[in-house]
Amino acid sequence: MEDCLFCKINQGDIPSEKVYDGEDVFAIEDINPQAPVHLLIIPKKHFSTLLEIEESDFQLIGSIFGVANQLAAERKIDQSGFRVVGNCGAGAGQSVFHIHYHLLGGRAMKWPPG
Repeated sequence: MEDCLFCKINQGDIPSEKVYDGEDVFAIEDINPQAPVHLLIIPKKHFSTLLEIEESDFQLIGSIFGVANQLAAERKIDQSGFRVVGNCGAGAGQSVFHIHYHLLGGRAMKWPPG
């Protein structure tokens, strides 16, 4: 998408330091962190919302959780616990309409989350 923030970051049109850059997925620090570790894990393929994911995308989506596990271990939150969150739609808090998953950790998480 031409006007998509995350597509522009992935293409290098908007500078951002990637903490992970794989074939299908990249990750960046959240600019408004809600925990000591707050990363965004983003597929390079554009999906506006989770509702656009099709069966042919399941392997890609599964790889996001592999990246989350890797980043959690690198940030040393794998043993203490972490949360992976995906929002779908404005009512759920989605503000950038390119799917992404928040990796949060480094502090105790409460339930319900919000």
